[in-house]
Amino acid sequence: MTGSVEDAHPTAGRLTALLIDASTEAISAAGGHAGGVYLRSRTPGLLRLAVLSGLPGPLFRPWWRLHADRPFPVADAYRLGVQVVLPNATETMRRYPQFAAGLPFQFGSLYVPVVGGSTTYGVLTVLRPAVTDAAEVLAEHDRVVRLAQELGASLRGLEVANPDQVAWDGEPVCLRPPTASTSLGRAGRFAWDPETAAITLDEDLHTLLGMPPSEFPGTVEAFAEAVAPTDAHRILATLRDTAVGRPPALPLYLRAEDGALRLLDLWNAYEPPAAPAVRGVVVAPGPGPTADSAADLLPDGVFCVDRLGLVVYANPRAAQLLGRPRAELVGRDLWESVPWLRRPDFEDHLRAALLTPDPVHFHLVRPSARESETVPPAQDTGSPRSAQDAESPLTAQNTKSPQSAQVAESPLTAQGAKPPQSAQNTKSPPSAQDAESAQRPYEGDWLALSVHPGPDRLTCTVRPASRVKDSPEGQETAELSETGMSALAPLYRPIALAIALTEAGTARQVSAVVMRELLPAFGGRRLAIYLLQERHLYLEWETGFPKGFLTPFDGVDLGTHLPGVETLTTGRPLFFDSMEQLTAAYPGIPLDATEGARAFLPLIASGRAVGSCILGFDRPRSFSTEERTVLTALAGLIAHAMEKAQRYESETALARGLQQALLPRRLAAHPQLETTGRYLPGTAGMEVGGDWYDVVESGDGLALVIGDVQGHGVQAAATMGQLRSAVRAFALGDRPPDEVMSSTNHLLTDLDPGLFASCCYIRLDPATGVARAARAGHPPPLLRSPDGRTRVLDLPGGVVLGVDPRARYPVTELQMEPGAILALYTDGLVERPGSDIDEGITALRVALAKAGAPAARPGGRFLAGVADRLTATARHALDRPDDIALLLATRRTAPPPGPH
Repeated sequence: MTGSVEDAHPTAGRLTALLIDASTEAISAAGGHAGGVYLRSRTPGLLRLAVLSGLPGPLFRPWWRLHADRPFPVADAYRLGVQVVLPNATETMRRYPQFAAGLPFQFGSLYVPVVGGSTTYGVLTVLRPAVTDAAEVLAEHDRVVRLAQELGASLRGLEVANPDQVAWDGEPVCLRPPTASTSLGRAGRFAWDPETAAITLDEDLHTLLGMPPSEFPGTVEAFAEAVAPTDAHRILATLRDTAVGRPPALPLYLRAEDGALRLLDLWNAYEPPAAPAVRGVVVAPGPGPTADSAADLLPDGVFCVDRLGLVVYANPRAAQLLGRPRAELVGRDLWESVPWLRRPDFEDHLRAALLTPDPVHFHLVRPSARESETVPPAQDTGSPRSAQDAESPLTAQNTKSPQSAQVAESPLTAQGAKPPQSAQNTKSPPSAQDAESAQRPYEGDWLALSVHPGPDRLTCTVRPASRVKDSPEGQETAELSETGMSALAPLYRPIALAIALTEAGTARQVSAVVMRELLPAFGGRRLAIYLLQERHLYLEWETGFPKGFLTPFDGVDLGTHLPGVETLTTGRPLFFDSMEQLTAAYPGIPLDATEGARAFLPLIASGRAVGSCILGFDRPRSFSTEERTVLTALAGLIAHAMEKAQRYESETALARGLQQALLPRRLAAHPQLETTGRYLPGTAGMEVGGDWYDVVESGDGLALVIGDVQGHGVQAAATMGQLRSAVRAFALGDRPPDEVMSSTNHLLTDLDPGLFASCCYIRLDPATGVARAARAGHPPPLLRSPDGRTRVLDLPGGVVLGVDPRARYPVTELQMEPGAILALYTDGLVERPGSDIDEGITALRVALAKAGAPAARPGGRFLAGVADRLTATARHALDRPDDIALLLATRRTAPPPGPH
């Protein structure tokens, strides 16, 4: 395990231990090679990765935070309470294309919600080798389900004792799981309870130590002496440190009594109700040193890293080709000792090797000895990170980590993060690599690397690319940009960007995706997007530019001599490697910086001008042919997404305006009846629905109406208007409720709009309190008695309107007392994805019961406050998927007769 659990999360030691145990056991139970636990955070709707086992945490930073409403398997498992089984990459791409675009590798995965009682705490996940069909992992899936259930029960008990503890707001704890392979030697496990001082060894460890159970005294001191007599004091001290949450970052290298090498690895474990225990494994590597000596003689470079990125072996040739002494490689994070490997293309190759069983082969440019001493400069988007940013696989390269010292110095820290001091000061002798190049003139700047995955480590080979048949052309070495990234690095980004753009519904959402995905992929720091409207370009989005700098350019005419305008009018992208090139082409143009580079891209969709996009870079840089091609193609994707968003916003505004015009401006009134209504549209990105409510005079009483047209958009809003008008007409004629429903049903069937609607109609006499109700496939009303008792009115009803022209709608007679509250509502108020609608109705009933009695304020507008309280949660929700209508009514006590 890397780092200290208690140091990183001092208030969550017990919680962390539970999660660590569950993750470790799930990986073993499912035959996986990595896994972890996502836990709810104190930010509503946000999940955080709490424990990650078997993978380098910083390398998977984009998946540390995840919104519960995103199209990812973890989010579905948490939000819907379902178990997600993805047997292979094909099924993952079919069901979760955005997730698959970020990790386009051949692996399978399991996601099981962690539930305790009625509360979902998080998701237990395992990454495992791919299989053909999900049926092949049924047994493993069942074992993970049982572990998730046990974890949920434990978390439930923990929450009862401390309600605020079962949440995660920090960074993940990254684990080095117990050694999965013993092919290099023998291994045995043990457990030590520091409270009782009891230590237990498994049969393999008794055999390895040559100490049968009958001869073992059962003390931790005897154990330490048996493992390594000369290092017994180190073992005891490390055991004590581990017991208080400070396990060693690396296995201890020890010597047995006969001088043979032994490795001791320790970690924390928790088994309620005991205190945190210590578990460990002792490994006798066997022929490992001999194998290392043999590998030292190979002409090609060979080095090994464990699953957290730590270099555990490097032969002399690998050290030579990587430009670092062996002493600065072994025992350190790869990127700490070789900082020039901190680049997105290499990180993607490493992810592939960590997640799939197949070797990965690729080429890298080796910088000169002088360049290899420095780390690529920090890059940032220049805008505050939102919670959604971390969900993107393209944000990792530009995110600075506030993690603890050990994790911050990980070699897998995100691209652009400031390097640790040790990495900055690590310099190889400048003559070593140059001398080697002089001796071997056929060795150029390109290296050919192969990564061979194993259960516990990755074995990497490295050789000069000139030895490889398909080595790149020499001139391509010039395309290593000054940021240290290969010009080819962004070429695998368009798929993820395209998928992310398909989910953007508004122009601002499209702009946010471009900022989050495109800008960091190319190392940009500034972004401006202009949209065309009536031959003028208006600023839609900006980030990174000095405050107010772009204001004079907002609304510029298409005849203006500016690169952002001319890229659109000519349809040609403009690239400037430096600010000097920009001022030479456009003398007198205002500049926001004296140094940098700029790209101006036309946004044109199917021949129609949409706008222009400006990318800014802090340092001069050249744009390779591949980069120009990719940026131009991506500009086309952005233009199509922006055009679709503009069309959607226009249609939404039309539908919303139509709906608002059709909703009642005021409700019919009666001295003995108070009514109030509320309508909430779906949140941004959701189409307008067809919910409505109304109060209509009907004879000597009032008709209370609520309905919901299936579907969304202009057609749903228009159909809603037709139905509302029809119901009003029938109600004004004082028809009985069943005739109103039947007549409206006939009308909708004749109109045949391809939509159906639900409706609840109640004709109430305010003077007597007698109500007659009919229902067509609509959620049942609620009735709160003056004493606070609230019940669901389970009215018999007919099918939804517009389906069966011969449908009948039975009428139920009710009595409404003075002070009682009647609530009519649409399903948007009580229905949530993954939850049963009955649970939502029950929650609404409880909330109405707590509303209080209107008699306390005679003649006042009591119901307005009740309506606001009942819709408060929905009103503040960020992901309201449906619109909501609510209609409340309460009878007032009849006023006393006046004097005669």
